[in-house]
Amino acid sequence: MTGVLLRPLLPGELADARPSDGGFDDFGPRPGYASPPPCSLDEPGAMAVLAGGRLAGSVSWIWQRWGPNHGSRCPMIGIWLAPEHRGHGYGTQAQSQLVDLLFRHTPANRVEAHTDVDNRPERRALEKAGFTAEGVVRGAQWRDGDWRDGVLYSVLRAERGA
Repeated sequence: MTGVLLRPLLPGELADARPSDGGFDDFGPRPGYASPPPCSLDEPGAMAVLAGGRLAGSVSWIWQRWGPNHGSRCPMIGIWLAPEHRGHGYGTQAQSQLVDLLFRHTPANRVEAHTDVDNRPERRALEKAGFTAEGVVRGAQWRDGDWRDGVLYSVLRAERGA
């Protein structure tokens, strides 16, 4: 299996990427934006996913709050891979590496991910990356003209030995 490398996303990189399969990532055009370097993971951002030295997609994160305390927050991660890079384990590697970066460079105790209940490949990738399914979030995501159910996943710092 080819190794995956994460690096900062360059301005405009993937700006023209469009979902080509009409599937689970069909949310419309993606903004092209640069990401902060790994030392600035405290803000939302994205990183390029390289597989075999080629740009394969991106991983991103936003911060979710749990209660009024600013310290009670965690990153929620997401991934997009070009169709030709799917099914090779790159998503598992990229998401696992992002979790490691977040635990190494932030005080987060938890990293979350959310995916459509029917997105079996992503669900397997998250589980292989060490995430645990916590439950179904009903009607949580508007996609492709309808409200969709999703599955909320998490991994805790202690589970990664971080």
